[in-house]
Amino acid sequence: MEISELRDLLTAESLALLDSLEPSDSTADAVALVSRLRKAGHPPQRVATVLTQYRLRRKARAKFGPFADRMLFTEPGLEQASRLRVAALHAGRFAAAGLHHVADLGCGIGGDAMALAALELRVTAVERDEATAAIAAYNLAPWQLATVVHGDALALPLDAEPRVDGVWLDPARREGTRRLNSPDDWSPSLDEALAIAARRPTGVKLAPGMDRELLPEGLEAQWVSIDGDVVELVLWSQSLARAGVGRAALVLRGDQPPAELTAAADSDDADAGPLGEYLYEPDGAVIRARLIGDLARSVDGWMLDPSIAYVTSDRLEPSPFARAFRVLERWPLDEKRITRELSARSIGTLEIKKRGVDIDPAALRRRLKLRGDSSAVLVLTRIGGERTALLCERCDLE
Repeated sequence: MEISELRDLLTAESLALLDSLEPSDSTADAVALVSRLRKAGHPPQRVATVLTQYRLRRKARAKFGPFADRMLFTEPGLEQASRLRVAALHAGRFAAAGLHHVADLGCGIGGDAMALAALELRVTAVERDEATAAIAAYNLAPWQLATVVHGDALALPLDAEPRVDGVWLDPARREGTRRLNSPDDWSPSLDEALAIAARRPTGVKLAPGMDRELLPEGLEAQWVSIDGDVVELVLWSQSLARAGVGRAALVLRGDQPPAELTAAADSDDADAGPLGEYLYEPDGAVIRARLIGDLARSVDGWMLDPSIAYVTSDRLEPSPFARAFRVLERWPLDEKRITRELSARSIGTLEIKKRGVDIDPAALRRRLKLRGDSSAVLVLTRIGGERTALLCERCDLE
């Protein structure tokens, strides 16, 4: 966000106009909305600035719920911000560890700092971008214990009074919507972040797909997924790390309570075996944490193939860490055969999943020319090196 745009936004007139827009107003009919605001006498720059924020607020409800309706955003800040539910769980760690003053180094628009302050923790939030720091200050205004500092995250004197006794840090800064490729290009760098984690209880937020070879020893690594989407990896140090936990997969689905699979280290893989009656698709957080073996053993299962993250079993066992499917048919992965079989069963609605095979599900769906009133799940994978198609039905384990 440009400073000139920020100045236009942080005026009583612009903020009042933004808050006056009804939730039913749709940015899809942007031309009519612009026309209505212009006819009311608002200048073009104010209208453009307010409508940008209104669009971002609507988009932000997926992450912040009703809190979004009183917040301000930048596009990259919203893209990078933690979902409020995840931020609240992280904040709970700091409170449970008995910490009192947390430095949020690289606070962005202030989402994580909001969650910390809501638990009555003192928060010093540091942001190097001037406009983003101003947005964070606006968002944190309701919390008296939260302070925003515009500056370099590493320049904050952590030992000054009141002394910082915990740190939250997101070093994997974005340029636009793309992550920087090298940890040396992060600000702070991964080495600098880990140095802080060695001195104070720290949570370091990273991209979930970060190279596992870079994970340090002695820290708890927790992958977090929401509704099947792996959203982040957090490294926890000192009192924020749990004894005996080196790997964790935190799974959040809908309104269900959080579920977590933990282990001291990567779990040993389960042996591979023949196709069972049921197929389990592990949650992405379980896969990233390399806890598939523990998941397989929890459902009395085994790997479908040593190199593919599918588990199979003859027992249906409800698990928040996987989606289960009943296997109905097994065919060679031959497109003509699949087309005939689906047509014979009048399957017109088909969910296609694939692992271990180079197939574009969207293109395949078009070629299958599905017709009929029945529905099914088609899993394309390898079993013992053989390309295989499995016709399945979902098992409701919600």
